[in-house]
Amino acid sequence: MSPGSSRRERTVASTGALSSPCAIRYCSPGYRQRTNGHWDDREAFAQHARKLREVVASARIEVLDELRDGQRYADHHRVHVSKRDGTQVVQEVYLFAELDAEGRFARIEEITLMLEGAESDRDIGHMK
Repeated sequence: MSPGSSRRERTVASTGALSSPCAIRYCSPGYRQRTNGHWDDREAFAQHARKLREVVASARIEVLDELRDGQRYADHHRVHVSKRDGTQVVQEVYLFAELDAEGRFARIEEITLMLEGAESDRDIGHMK
């Protein structure tokens, strides 16, 4: 984000960006993701997305800061989740990524910090 620009927000419906086609569209075939020390490949990420569709009614992503430099991308964002059971989860995420030649994610490494939610929600970032 450029200095003085406003934060960006994106609302994600549980049937939209959390679908398996999202993994295909935005993630390279050799995609790898590490969330809080847990590594997944593209298929495991797609399983995670399917599980989120069962649990999450909607989510809003608030991008606090981001940077792109060639094939590298980093951001700091918050994810505000409304679960189907009516409970809320807010997580702060620090994300570092590498993009492939087509602009898809080749690798993401992220650390999350739960700001709001039940202890059982702490691992929502890699649940399956």
